[in-house]
Amino acid sequence: MNTTSEARRSTAPAALPPPRFALDGVTWKEIGYLLLNLPASIVGFVYVVVMISVGLGLSVTVVGLPLLAFGLVGCRALGRLERGRARDLLGVSVDEPRPLRTRTFGFLPWLWATLKDPVAWRHALYFAIRLPWGILTFVLMAVSFFLLWPVLPFLSRGLTTVDRAMVRGLLQPSDELERRIAELESDRGVVVDHAAADLRRIERDLHDGAQARLVALAMDLGLAREKLLEDPEAAAKMVGEAHGEVKVALQELRDLARGIHPAILTDRGLDAALSSVATRCTVPVAVTVDLRARPAEAIEGIAYFTVSELLQNVSKHSQARSASVDVWRAEDRLMIQVRDDGRGGADVSGGSGLAGLGERLRSVDGLFVVSSPVGGPTMVTAELPWRDREFRRAPGGQGGVPGGAPGPGPRGGRSGAPGRR
Repeated sequence: MNTTSEARRSTAPAALPPPRFALDGVTWKEIGYLLLNLPASIVGFVYVVVMISVGLGLSVTVVGLPLLAFGLVGCRALGRLERGRARDLLGVSVDEPRPLRTRTFGFLPWLWATLKDPVAWRHALYFAIRLPWGILTFVLMAVSFFLLWPVLPFLSRGLTTVDRAMVRGLLQPSDELERRIAELESDRGVVVDHAAADLRRIERDLHDGAQARLVALAMDLGLAREKLLEDPEAAAKMVGEAHGEVKVALQELRDLARGIHPAILTDRGLDAALSSVATRCTVPVAVTVDLRARPAEAIEGIAYFTVSELLQNVSKHSQARSASVDVWRAEDRLMIQVRDDGRGGADVSGGSGLAGLGERLRSVDGLFVVSSPVGGPTMVTAELPWRDREFRRAPGGQGGVPGGAPGPGPRGGRSGAPGRR
């Protein structure tokens, strides 16, 4: 009996899979997009034809050009809706064109900028040529539901490929230059924020450091002057203490000036300046600078402070035994590479010092890459655009020197070299 039951179970047909649609979700979205092409194309075509005909027809009057300008603004709005439809149904992600901006305020500057807006005119062209295509896709989809069902997925994919090309060609930002402008506008905000933060830091350092010491020094010298006749010995002691305060205040001012722009960088360039920074690091640092010429002052300053901050991180966090700094030029880029054999695990997430350093470099069209696996080693690569240093004529009729750097003195030395204090 058991054998017969097992035989019956073995010959029973397998359970059927649950029923499902023959077309997947992506194909259904593409079919929906193609069916919606007709109403969307009719609306866009009618709007563009009426807008252009009325605007150009009344251009001989006062209201013609303003009506045309407002019509172009509406083309931008319709283009935004089309990009949303393509994003939701076709998965096409297209960047939004940057908003229309004018250098001066007023109705006439806005009118002129709108009338020559290439983004709005491309959107108008998109809707003008879409009506025949919308009719064709709607008819093909409607017929395919009844006669061409087996090839419907392939047909919908081919037609939506053309739609994707139209959206990318006419509804995205005009070209790489426009996207680059948008990036630079964003980077300009980063630069302004960092500049404001640096000014606040300098103001705080002056207020809490040298300024406070100079105020105390002025008070001590005032008391010493009052005691000069009554108690010369006490006055002399107070003057000696004030002399010590002067030295401390001068040292703080030197440190602050080094943080703004070190004199050694101006006088002797990156090689000497980075070697000076390396001596203040807590681990031995090998510095190699292979530059036949000096870059522009701004690029040179950014390179200096980048290496300085990276070596500070090495001193504070790496627990390394040695480090190295390499600087060289590769075509039109200034390359910087800082390595250390520390514990690794450098965090470049938002809010960290490395993230802020990367933002500063990217704001000047630079590149910042960190490779720091846990356990080390850590290697940070930075790139900056190379710009040649401009030659300026030194005062007094001397020959041109790069970037205003001091020229050679009468005995071959640098006339601008700092003297001993």
